Amino acid sequence: MHATVGDRLHVLGRMIGADEGLGEVLEVRGDQEGAPPYLVRFSDGHEGVVFPGPNCIVEQREHE
Repeated sequence: MHATVGDRLHVLGRMIGADEGLGEVLEVRGDQEGAPPYLVRFSDGHEGVVFPGPNCIVEQREHE
């Protein structure tokens, strides 16, 4: 998985009806460029360090 600051991280629900998470990558903390873990601010306002699993998708931000 590869992300940069400003990308969006989608955390998909693991069960039918489970809530999905959506957040913005604030910081990339991996040893390699773009590698996890990521500091993410979620749409509900909380922030946390995320090690994305197979239920996560990175949506690359559009560069202006």
